[in-house]
Amino acid sequence: MSKKRKSGGRSGGKRGNTVNEQCTKCGRRVPADKIKKVTKWVSLVDPRMRKELRDSGAILPRRRVTEQYCVSCAVHTGKVKIRSKDDRKPDSW
Repeated sequence: MSKKRKSGGRSGGKRGNTVNEQCTKCGRRVPADKIKKVTKWVSLVDPRMRKELRDSGAILPRRRVTEQYCVSCAVHTGKVKIRSKDDRKPDSW
């Protein structure tokens, strides 16, 4: 049977098994080296108040939120694009 990806879709290398983590969207358990992480900054201030506070010179707090998606949810929500066969599989192997 042909092999689609040399890495098997994982970034583990020669590490062996990795811990399973949970997808943010569907709750599926996915190996940590296969999961797709998306980091975004979230403001703690209401958007309506943000303009007034920024005009008065206040420093607005933000926090970093990391979401973890399984491959199917990452493709479905558009976080990861589907690559063509030429981009996915080099001729060298």
